[in-house]
Parts: sequence; structure tokens; C-alpha cells
Amino acid sequence: MPPVIDAHHSFWDPEARSYPWLKGDLAMLRRRFGPDELAAELAGERVSGTVLVQTLPRVDESQALLSLAAAVPFVRGVVGWVDLTAPDVAGQVERLRSGPGLELLVGVRHRVHDEPDPDWLGRADVRRALHALGAAGLAFDLQVRTRELPAALDACAALPDVTFVLDHLAAPPIASGDLSAWGRALLPLGELPNVAAKLSGLVTEADWHTWSIDDLRHPVELAVDAFGPHRLMLGSDWPTCLLAGGYSDAIDAVRYLLAELPEHEQDEIRGGTAMRVYGLGDPSA
Repeated sequence: MPPVIDAHHSFWDPEARSYPWLKGDLAMLRRRFGPDELAAELAGERVSGTVLVQTLPRVDESQALLSLAAAVPFVRGVVGWVDLTAPDVAGQVERLRSGPGLELLVGVRHRVHDEPDPDWLGRADVRRALHALGAAGLAFDLQVRTRELPAALDACAALPDVTFVLDHLAAPPIASGDLSAWGRALLPLGELPNVAAKLSGLVTEADWHTWSIDDLRHPVELAVDAFGPHRLMLGSDWPTCLLAGGYSDAIDAVRYLLAELPEHEQDEIRGGTAMRVYGLGDPSA
């Protein structure tokens, strides 16, 4: 049976670390979310393996996630964090690869959309860091919104040897009802072969209380047209997705919208792309 990979989820524990962004509407998520709780959800959806993604701009969190992942059989890869503005990016990567779970490091992410400068990805030091990540065999997860998509496009085009993964389809503003600017900015990324994208985080971009599968239809269909199934992957964005429903809601809504694709193309999105792009190990092992 082809693998099913949840290409985007997180763990956190507010008793162990401070998460400044868990406030306001997100305060309901201010508790521990760990492997045991997620395992039951994965079994219900027949998910073979996962990619664990960082939440804090701290190397020590990434080290802790790698150590935790080494003891969790379903985690097949970890996307961590390093300071892309520091001169020792390669050294930071080596430190992450020197501890427990070192073989699970498959990528790096930075919350680009939180940077005041919309052209942050165009900085010379950041470009050098992205090149270093590519040389180290790591993907870079793009956490951007519409504002940062032009800079993301320039960076991806300028660094064709680096693999980029667009998180959450760059957060289409589904709840606003106006996806035109987002769509125009997203489509050129689909023309670059070194860019893949995650069908994740969509339910929380819609109205949390009233969303329907049809609300997600346009972003999913546009992504399929732009990237094709060989550069798309499925992700839950758990536990953030719980703001708008359950784990199965986030996964099954996207699966439903893909149901008319040929089975082999669905298999790519459900797991094949993540396995290939992140270089994951055999999830049945």
C-alpha cells in the first residue's frame, strides 16, 4: 500500500517553553500536544508517517524535537530552525546533526511572514544561508503570505539548486472571500521545478466556525493546476487545525477535493511527494 504522509504537524509544551504566539484566539491551544495524542489520529486516518515542523526561532527547540522524534517511530523527518542571518549557518546545521535524531533533519523553516521587511528573503545574508542549506541537502520551508510571495519567487528562481517547500499554500485568505491577489502571486511559483507546496493549514484560513469543503475548493484546484501532484503534499497542520475542527476534518476535506484525480496522482499527494522531496525513510520500516 502506498505510504500516506502527514507532511506538516507540530508538537509543543507550554510548561517546558514559552510560545509567545499562543495568545488571543490561539490561547485555546495553550497546552501540551505530543506524540501520544497524535498517534491515535494517525491510526484513524491510516497515516504511515509524518514530518514534524518547528514552531520557535530557537535552535534548542529544534534539538529537542530531533531528540523526541528519534523515539517516535511515526516521525520520518523534522523541519527545524537555524538563524539564517548568522554567518555560521553551516555550523548550526552541523550542531543539529550531531545529537539524537540527527538523521531525521530534512529541512529548515523561518517565519518569514513575521519579518517587517517583505523582501527579507532578498537579503544577501539570507540568500547565502539558503545556498548553504541546499549544499547541506536540506529543504527550506517557506512560511509566507501573499505579501512575501514576490520575494519568495525571486529567491526560488535565484537558487535553483535549493529545494523550497511552500507551507500552507502561502495562507490563501479564504475567509475574506477575495483570493485574486493571492492567486496571481502564487501561480508563478508553480513554474519553478525546485518548489513544492503543502495542502495544509487551509481550514484555519477559512472561517473557523462556518467553513465548508467548498470554501477550500478554489485554492486546492489552483494548486493542483499550478504545481501538479508530483509537487504537492498533504499536511494536517495539527494541532493548529483544531481551531477549525478535528484532525480528520483537515485531512479528509483535502482528500475529498482530490478524489477525482487518478489514483496514482492521489498517491503522490498523499505521500509520494513528501517521501521524495524530503528524502524520508521507508514509513513501513
